Amino acid sequence: MADGLTHRIADLEDAPALAEVMEAAIAELQRGFLDPAQIASSRMIMGLDRQLLIDGTYFVVEADGRIAGCGGWSRRATLYGGDHTPGRDAALLDPATEAARVRAMYTHPDFARRGVGRLTLDLCEAAARAEGFRRVELMATLSGRALYSQCGYQDIEGIEDDRGGAAVPLVRMGKAI
Repeated sequence: MADGLTHRIADLEDAPALAEVMEAAIAELQRGFLDPAQIASSRMIMGLDRQLLIDGTYFVVEADGRIAGCGGWSRRATLYGGDHTPGRDAALLDPATEAARVRAMYTHPDFARRGVGRLTLDLCEAAARAEGFRRVELMATLSGRALYSQCGYQDIEGIEDDRGGAAVPLVRMGKAI
């Protein structure tokens, strides 16, 4: 693994530690891309989706005995959001006609730019491909968009999600796998 990174499938016992990584990433890595009101609003539309843990499609990436990052993929219709985000849809996708979802990608700020996100994307894409999916889609934050572009994802549409109060700009992106 790059830079001593290891990975494993997350389980429900990981939820508290994952939530801490997510909070640190939301608070720190979006600075420079979003203002404080938008970062606060992000907490409503981002975060832990325990369905990914239950489905066994969520990865933990570790380094130096700590969680360096996390992320997963889904065979369900929800494109983004946590347990608390309104409008979720647990319907199963058809791998022959629909794109798998890359979901809830977070890197702890202490491990940014060390290959955590790229490793997590590779794991997600390989797992989705193994289940017969030919495309993946994700909803990128402005802070994550550069990584996804470097990994071959292309913009589909830009949106603003204001369910948390302030409008947060996001970009739906996709890739053939």
